[in-house]
Amino acid sequence: MNGPPHEPAAPGLPSLRDTIARHGLEARKSLGQHFLLDEALCRRIAAQAGDLAGRQVLEVGPGPGGLTRALLASAAAVVTAVELDRRAVAALAELEAVYPGRLRVMEADALGIDVAALLPAPRVIVANLPYNVATPLLVGWLRHAAALERMVLMFQQEVAERICAAPNTEAYGRLGVLAQWRCRAQLLLSLPPGAFSPPPKVWSAVVGLVPHPDDPGPALFRTMERLTAAAFGQRRKMLRGALKPLGGAEALLAAVGIDGARRAETLSVAEFDRLARALLARDAA
Repeated sequence: MNGPPHEPAAPGLPSLRDTIARHGLEARKSLGQHFLLDEALCRRIAAQAGDLAGRQVLEVGPGPGGLTRALLASAAAVVTAVELDRRAVAALAELEAVYPGRLRVMEADALGIDVAALLPAPRVIVANLPYNVATPLLVGWLRHAAALERMVLMFQQEVAERICAAPNTEAYGRLGVLAQWRCRAQLLLSLPPGAFSPPPKVWSAVVGLVPHPDDPGPALFRTMERLTAAAFGQRRKMLRGALKPLGGAEALLAAVGIDGARRAETLSVAEFDRLARALLARDAA
């Protein structure tokens, strides 16, 4: 996902640390904030999104705007920054003045945003996600992945590894199945705690997600959510036991040729897909 070189930063912009000081933007634990202030690193992350020419870019949780500046220095058509913290919204207004018509700042909770309704296509999401809402945000975007061209998202390293995990590994679980079912997922780079202010207690990692062309539709996605919740809810159980709450587990597994003595972490994403389609068909009958 390497993109073209970035343009130099716009002249007259205060440093990120000056912006933080003037707007009282100390990171708040309650908002899951860890600010990324290294501008070279911000440019590197933005570059992972590839060529953004003509793209509508959504950024969630921009904070003081380090990554926002890097995105605006790309060829992106418009950057829409969604921020819940009013202090950060005020700080980002400075960027709006420097990049008229190219930055839109919204004070809103990203969990309630319909990306397809908010932005025209082609849509790209690039964000250093607040830790406390990163997973529900990702699952929400996966539900509507067909409306997105790609996503470049930063998570805690442990979450990033779960998203990209292979079957038969400790990290493989519900999140990895959902993500890989809807997207090609790749861990792009890791960042130490010291890259952030304040430093978190864990490493972070950037994941690239490119949606698969086929769209399962909302009914099948909901079925996959139910299936994976049951399968991994008690992951030490054999599938015939773990899927019992769905009803008719033995018949369902036999219909798709999966041994009920297996455990959820041994199933491939393709096998989960077969199971979800069979479950949806059975329930619709």
